[in-house]
Amino acid sequence: MSRPAVSIDRRRWLVLAVVCLALTIVVIDNTVLTVAIPSLMRDLPASAAEAQWAFSSYLLVLSGFVLTGGAATDRYGRKRVLLTGTILFGAASLAAAFAAEPWQLIAARAVMGFAAALLMPATLAVLMHTFDETERPKAIGVWMAVSAVGSAAGPILGGFLISAFWWGAAFLINVPVCAACAIAVKVLVPGGQPARRDQRLDGVGALLSVVATVSLVWAISSVPAEGWFSARFDAFAVAGLLALAAFAGWELRSRAPMLDLGLFRNLRFTAAVLGGLLASFGMAGSLFLLTQHFQLVLGYGPVEASVRLLPLAVSVLLGSAVLSARAGRRLGAPAALLIGMTVAAAGLLLIGLLPVESYLGSLLGLVLVGLGLGVAGPVVGNALMSSIPLTQAGAGSGVHSTVQELGNGLGVAVLGTLLTGFFVAGLPPALAESGRTSFTDTVRQAAADPAAADLLARTREAFGAGLSASQLVGALAVFLGGAVAAWLLWLTRTADQAVPAGAQPDRHPAG
Repeated sequence: MSRPAVSIDRRRWLVLAVVCLALTIVVIDNTVLTVAIPSLMRDLPASAAEAQWAFSSYLLVLSGFVLTGGAATDRYGRKRVLLTGTILFGAASLAAAFAAEPWQLIAARAVMGFAAALLMPATLAVLMHTFDETERPKAIGVWMAVSAVGSAAGPILGGFLISAFWWGAAFLINVPVCAACAIAVKVLVPGGQPARRDQRLDGVGALLSVVATVSLVWAISSVPAEGWFSARFDAFAVAGLLALAAFAGWELRSRAPMLDLGLFRNLRFTAAVLGGLLASFGMAGSLFLLTQHFQLVLGYGPVEASVRLLPLAVSVLLGSAVLSARAGRRLGAPAALLIGMTVAAAGLLLIGLLPVESYLGSLLGLVLVGLGLGVAGPVVGNALMSSIPLTQAGAGSGVHSTVQELGNGLGVAVLGTLLTGFFVAGLPPALAESGRTSFTDTVRQAAADPAAADLLARTREAFGAGLSASQLVGALAVFLGGAVAAWLLWLTRTADQAVPAGAQPDRHPAG
């Protein structure tokens, strides 16, 4: 099946700027509350549990509805969904900024998460319809670079706004940005007809996908605090897997499925899903562990720790926006993906092997991780999106975003669990129980002991051993995942080259 041609819009680079602006507010709000929780607890006021819910409600709703948001993009039109998501995000941000009770903030954050679930797949779908195959890798590279920089900038921006104004300013700043973005979408983004306007949204499939994704994300997010065999993890993991099985069964029988599961028969699509999962795994795990390391071992504050993660964001920006498209064009997608994931794995390996007491080792490792994932990420995104028909661009975007969220959760859960295990094993017996539940409380308890100098040094040494072990495992996972994904991409490339002259390869068997 041939892919329909994309009409070239002379304003396409302005359109890219608009969708990147929309994406920026989404990814910044993923992390902007990281440094705001103490202020929320003091000024709103809110309990620790309520403050944590204000943080996690956004991520849970975003994770749960992003696949549905992608399907809605195909059925109702990418411009309409993008505009709706932008306006809804701005309105919910205004409500969050002036929330008078914790439940109001939690509800507003949940609505923001739903709006973000509309925005993320719509922005990528717009790019797919705006750029042709020659320019699309560069556009996707810029899109991913903005995503990485926004995630890293969230805590820094949040810390600045909270220190200069009050916690609500972290949300209020979204309002004028959303207003400007909505106007730009209305004026610049081509309307386009819905790709699948003759079909209704698959309500049953949407419901099952939300239950499956939210349950699995919730289960994974509980692992660092409660472990892999806790009652909470077991309950939500079972619920998520059952809902996922029901979703697959329903989609296979549905006449108008929300997600065509036949796409997974396409090795290019499967390779991209695997590569995206492992890239997110490495990125999220590295960020989570190093943020803890900078604060607990090197003694930096939350904002200072975030600033020291900026080399990662800058390296991702360079790799995504400058190097990735060139590498893919000159080396081919399989080689570019393998090289990128290998460089990222080398960065994690460097962090794990160099002395943890020095920021220099972390700095070098962060640069390599950023460059490697910056090169690999757009290759993965372009491989995934180019393996499906344009009529399913929204659904493909939803899959891409869902894979990212699951990879993020798995990275934090798996590497965090490894870190905890090594950390507890290296602690004195008196601190072992505290070490299983909280890194921060363990360090404070060690510092308060009369023999604090020796005890605190042993505690930090145990954390360093856990950091090294977890980063080494992360490096192995990223490298092996990249190797397998590159091999699958190479198989599809070889199959295309084997098609006789004059024949048209079927790149979309499910379409």
